Order: sequence, then C-alpha cells, then structure tokens
Amino acid sequence: MPVKLISWNVNGLRACLGKGFMDYFNREDADFFCLQETKMQQGQAEFEPEGYLQHWNSAEKKGYSGTAIMAKHQPLSVSYGIGVEEHDHEGRVITLEYKDFYLVTVYTPNSQRELTRLSYRMTWEEAFKAYLHQLDEKKPVIVCGDMNVAHKEIDLKNPKTNVKNAGFTPEEREKMTLLLGSGFVDTFRLLHPDETDRYSWWSYMMKSRERNIGWRIDYFLVSERIAGNVKVADIDDQILGSDHCPVILELEGME
Repeated sequence: MPVKLISWNVNGLRACLGKGFMDYFNREDADFFCLQETKMQQGQAEFEPEGYLQHWNSAEKKGYSGTAIMAKHQPLSVSYGIGVEEHDHEGRVITLEYKDFYLVTVYTPNSQRELTRLSYRMTWEEAFKAYLHQLDEKKPVIVCGDMNVAHKEIDLKNPKTNVKNAGFTPEEREKMTLLLGSGFVDTFRLLHPDETDRYSWWSYMMKSRERNIGWRIDYFLVSERIAGNVKVADIDDQILGSDHCPVILELEGME
C-alpha cells in the first residue's frame, strides 16, 4: 500500500479553516497531514477530522508558530521537540515512529528581516541535523515542513535580488546543502530536477501569487536509502487558503 503524506504551512489553522481547508483535507484523504504555523492550541477551533489521531506541539507564546500531525495510523511512539531545551519552546517539531520509518514535521525558525535571528537559526540547524541523524541511525526518516530556505537559484523567482534576504542567504543555503550531503534527499528535486517556476510560498504583497513570484521553501526530505520508494513528490500550487501551498509525497513499500 502506498503511503500518502501532505505537508502544509497553514499560516494560522483557524483562518485556514475558513478558507476551504476541510474541503481539501477530506478530498485528499492522506495517511498523514502535517501542518506548520498552526498558531493555536489544540481545542481552539472546531477541528475533529474523523479517522485521524491528532498530535499537536504548540508554542508557549500564544498565536505563534506551532505544528500538528493528523495521522490515520497509530504510531509506536510520539515525541515533541528535539530534546534540546534552547529549541523546544516554540512548538516546531513533532516526530512519529512507525515500523519502517520516523515521520518528522518541522517549522524551521525564520531568520527575520535584517537577519536578526540568523545566528539563532544557525544554532538550530546544527541541532536539528544532529537530531535527524540520531533517528536515521535507527531507521529511515521522512522529514517535511516549512524549512524556510530556497536551496538553489531554481527554487525562487528572483535569486539575484534576494541573496541578503532571510531564506536565501549563503549561510542558510549551505546548511541545506550540508543536510542533503549527509544522507538526505530532496524528493521534489529527485523527481523534478530541472523544473522551474514551481514554488510553495508567495508574499501577500505585489500580487506575487497571481504573478507566480514565489519561493520553494516547503519540503519533503527522505533518508537516501528509501529514495527508491518515492513515487510522487509534488507541489499543490493551485490550493489557496494560506501564503503557502501544500506539498505532497507518496511512498511505496513502507509501513
């Protein structure tokens, strides 16, 4: 049985629920629905998807950050955060363990305007990579979410004018290069190595979405040893409701 996973930065689930979220959720019928930037605590909205177990990791600060996974399948274990006190107050990571894999959803800290949080971001990247490697030593990992970096020039519309902006600095791009070089695969680029103008986030300014002036900053990465199980890796860029759109992964031969 193929496993279908969807990841979406909903930019506030309560707002997204009013913009067609449930229609998409029900239509796609995914095994796993991973959400980032939920901006709520569990129970703050009428959201009880039938047939799914809910796992929430909300930030201590109200209305900020936060992740959730809706799963059709009972996990062997669940963990929240990465086990590093400095990084575990903003609800950024959830890990579900299954027989054949770990599923990790992540909302990577944004480096912010003027790059005020870039040094923290670098510390986070090192800690998160170490966390993924701890998991990967035990069984393959699927990691998805808003990783807040366009890795290469092909991954955003205007690379030349964004080199000093959060999400496309040399420092952030290098961290993604190092992660991919240490045993992980960007599934979208695995199947679509040269495809251009495929983005997952657009600014609300300047009619960016209508003009497709976007960035690809939402990912599904997998351990190299299960890259052969990837059947579908795509971007659902026609789906509205957030400034991000959903990204999709389908794998075969996984339980």
